[in-house]
Formats: sequence, C-alpha cells, structure tokens
Amino acid sequence: MDSGSLRHAFLNFFKERGHTIVPSSSLVPDDPSVLLTTAGMQQFKPYYTGAVDPFVSPHPTLGGKSLGSKNAASIQKSFRTSDIDEVGDERHLTFFEMMGNFSFGGYFKEEAIRYAYDFIVKEVGLKIDYVSVFGGESSVPVDEESERIWKSIDSDLVVKRFGRADNFWGPTGNEGPCGPTTEIYVNGIEIWNIVFNQYFQDRNGNLEPLKTPGIDTGMGLERLAMVSQDKSHVFETDLFSSLQSFLPSGTHSVAFRRTLDHMRAVSFLLADGVRPSNKEAGYVLRRLIRKTVLYEDRYKFSEDALRNILSVITQEYGDFYRELIENQNVILEAFAGEQQKFRKLVSEGRKRIHDLIKKKEEQSHFAVRVKEDFGSKSEHFINLISGDEAFDIYQTFGFPPELIEDELAQYAYSYHKEEFKQAFERAQQKHQEISRAGLERKFGGHGLLLDTGELKAANEEELQIVTRLHTATHLLQAGLRKVLGETVHQAGSDITVERTRFDFTYDRKLTPEELKSAEQLVNEAIEKDLSMEYKEMSFQEAIATGALYSPKEKYPARVKVYSAWNPQTKEVFSRELCGGPHVTHTGEIGKVKIIKEEGVAAGVRRIRAVLE
Repeated sequence: MDSGSLRHAFLNFFKERGHTIVPSSSLVPDDPSVLLTTAGMQQFKPYYTGAVDPFVSPHPTLGGKSLGSKNAASIQKSFRTSDIDEVGDERHLTFFEMMGNFSFGGYFKEEAIRYAYDFIVKEVGLKIDYVSVFGGESSVPVDEESERIWKSIDSDLVVKRFGRADNFWGPTGNEGPCGPTTEIYVNGIEIWNIVFNQYFQDRNGNLEPLKTPGIDTGMGLERLAMVSQDKSHVFETDLFSSLQSFLPSGTHSVAFRRTLDHMRAVSFLLADGVRPSNKEAGYVLRRLIRKTVLYEDRYKFSEDALRNILSVITQEYGDFYRELIENQNVILEAFAGEQQKFRKLVSEGRKRIHDLIKKKEEQSHFAVRVKEDFGSKSEHFINLISGDEAFDIYQTFGFPPELIEDELAQYAYSYHKEEFKQAFERAQQKHQEISRAGLERKFGGHGLLLDTGELKAANEEELQIVTRLHTATHLLQAGLRKVLGETVHQAGSDITVERTRFDFTYDRKLTPEELKSAEQLVNEAIEKDLSMEYKEMSFQEAIATGALYSPKEKYPARVKVYSAWNPQTKEVFSRELCGGPHVTHTGEIGKVKIIKEEGVAAGVRRIRAVLE
C-alpha cells in the first residue's frame, strides 16, 4: 500500500469503529512543556486529565466543535529533536506522521489490542513477528492482562516482556498521563506503540492512578510504509522517492537522507508559522535549513534543487495537509531568504576557518605530519581552532558549533571533538558574563527594581511607565487581531521606559489604514477605562477560556489570565496568560501612538509604539 492508501485505510478503519477523526494540530503546540509537537496525544492531553469534557468543550482543530465522543483518531504532524543527530540511518527522522487512536474512558486494553491486531494483520496484510508487554518494575506490576489478551487473539503469537525503559511511557521531566505499553514488531521493526494511560505522573516522578484510564497509541506512517512496501529503509518508500531525482547521484548516503528529511521538516515548520531565528523552534528550523545549504555546497547540488524539492513536497503532501498549499509561496520565500543569507555566510565563514587552519599549520610543521605518521586515531592532537576563535566565527557568521565541526571533520587527524566543545562553551560563557556586566552598567549596576527579560525598570517611576506600556501591548495584540485576523500571534516583545516593541506573525506590510484602525481600537479600549483583572487557574483551564499565550513560553501548572473587560456588559477586549505587572484599569495607560511598522523576518512584523 502506498502512503496515501495507508492514511485513508487507517482513518477509515477507526471511523467505522466510532472514533471522531481529528485533523492534525500545529507543530507549534498549545502545551508549553514542549518545544514542538512530538506525539499525537498532545492535543488530547486535557481529556485524559479530565480538565475538559469531550462532549462539551470545543476542540481547537474542529472549528470550535466538541469531539462528541470518548474515542478519537488522527494522523498528527510530529517533530522530535532528540534523534536529530541519528537522522541518516534507516529509520530516524525529525519530522514524521504519527497515526494514532485515542480513548478517554471509552475503551481500554481489550479493544485497543484487538483494533491493532485487526488493522495490521487483516487490513494491511502484514505478519506480526512478536509483541512486547511491560515486565514489571518497582511498584508497577507485570502487565499480565495485555499478555493474556494477545494470546486469546492469536495463541501462536510470540509475546516478550520488557522493562520500564522499553515498555512504560512517561513524560520525561514533566507531568502528565502515563502507563505501561505494548508494542508491535514487524520485520524486526517496532511499528506501533500502544500506551495504557493508567497513571498521572507529577513533576517529581510520582505516580497516582488516573480516575479514568485511557488509550494513547502511536504508529509512524513512515515505518508502516517501509514494512508494507518491503523496503530496507524509510527513504526508499514512496514518501521520499519522488524527491530523490533532484539530488546528484554522488551524494553521500547520510547527506542524501538528511537533506530529504530536513527539507520535509522545513516545509511543515514554515507552513505552521515557524520562522528562522536564534531561539527555540526558530533555531531548530534555521539549523535544518543551514544543514541543507552546507550539503548543497559540499555536494554541488543544482542551484534550484532544494527549491524544487520544497515544491514537490507541498504538492504531494498538500492534498492531506492543506496548509502546505495555502502557504506554498510563503514557504518558498522564507526558505529562499534564509538560504541566500546563509550561502553568503558559508562562503565567508569557510574562508575564515580555512585561513585559521592554514595559519596554524604554517606555524607547526608537525600538524601536517600527524596524519601521515600516526593516522586518524593518533593521540597527538593539534588545536587548529581555539574555542575563542570558534565562538567568534559563530558570532560573526552564524556558524553554530556543530556546523563548524562539520568543517573541522575534514581535518579529523588534528581535531579533538570533546576538547573543542568544552573550549567553545567556555568562550560562550565568558561572552555571556561580559554581556550581563554591560547590561548591569546600562541599568545602574545591580539596582534594577524589575528585570523579567522583557521588562526592565530601575526605579518606581520607570516601573509605572513600563507597567502602562506592558498593558498597552496586550491591547495592541488584541487590536491587531481584530483588524488582521486570528492568524496574528505574538512573536516577541521588548519594553523599555521609552517604548514598547511588539513582534507578531503576519506575511506582509500593513497598510496605513490597518495601522490606524488598530491604533484606534486600542485607544477606544483605553477611553472606555476597562477593568484589567486576573484570575488564577490551571494552564488547561486558561486555554479553554480562549486566552492568548506565547507557544514559545514555558508556563507553570497554574497561570494568571489577565482580561481587559467590562464587568457590566461582559464584553472582553483582551485576554492573555501573563505574569507581568499591569494597570488596574485601561484608563491609566494614556494614549497609544504607533510610530513604526516594519518586517524583521519572513512572516514576522514589528511595531514600535509610545505613550503620549
């Protein structure tokens, strides 16, 4: 079965069995505990904890409708950075499609195992090598029930018991539902993981039984395609086959596979509004683009190879993921902008690296002889580039240390990876200490009354000003969304005593009329002297109120939701998650004046505003 048929078969199979089919959520998650969406269950997490009701609460990807069922199925766009350095082997990927069925008290082990067996064996026609179950550990017993269910379905099936590392799923370092798992292996590959959510894990790793046990499954489409199409690795499947012709035949296999993986990941990240930057998801995206540009340079791809790959991806995946088609031009433009920028940096940075190496080799005749006399495993290492020099290249050309390592790998006979990494980190730490010292001097030594990173005030007078500006920034985001639509989201802010600087997602320059309308809406909200009040609640409850928040931020379990509203009419102008200082009534702000609007990155605009 080709990948399109597998998608259709999976969703149809579970639709016929009473599951609500839910579209994929964005790769930029609602859950602040993770950087990117890593699994299908993330958009269903509140249902497992009981924070929301599947029959009442609106679901974000269903246009405001509720699930209307305790059972759901989806094919979720997923992204994991934990395996990013392993991409290039037979099955590791950064972006992948996670097929999953979920139940929040609708059914449990018996039905989940039966569904999995029927789909794999009867629907797709595969033979299961063996399955694994949890073998017990500490206070959690052996999952004998799952073993019994498997044997009742197929008495000849091999069932293996594995420990916690293999067959118990839990959110590492975070809180959330968890429990024992059973896994299905076909052709020696684990293709489907079924989690029995029986417990809730707190931030300290303690387990408590869930009031309503649930089912959370995940099966990678790429792996399923590999075994169903009888391929030796995922890059031979139809998911990648049409992309291969754009790369030169002499491309090294690892670079070949990484390029295809990274370009697919880049397409989906850009379609979901992520833009290249030096922070969080934007940094991951920038790193992927820059890796492909390095391969483009090293293996002499044709000039339009990467652009052509992007175009094919948007067309082939666009039937199922419409956001790719809708954002095709944005994807191509954002990629091209970062590509051209980094091509120039690559050329300049590589020249700097090679000049440094040449200089070091000229200073030491021994460096050249090391490779000849001792070979690549020699213990005689020459520090061709110091940590300070590497950090300077990073600062100047945007070469992160791992990309500098790619260049140094050509000189492996004189390059000590761990030594280099430690030297780079020492230089980076020294730079950060110097930067902090400069910031303290700028704001009067250690006498800052407020310093949240976003807001800084040296005294009470400045605190009052930045508080007014901070509240005005809330109103500004609300005003922009009312004028431009709900695709506008905060992409960063910086507030000083002179002005507020607000970055937001939008793909074009605003017209003078749009800026005037947004400014007018903000000032009307100020003139109405709306109450600025907050309520403290759980993060999931806050999201259910429709409060705005930044996906890049890490929020605690309980948050404050600030609303600018009229208590009499119940009309809400602005509602956001926030922990900063605010005025009590909008009338305290004063008049807001937008003084500048500009682009700062592909798909990101910036507004500067002051108080009059």
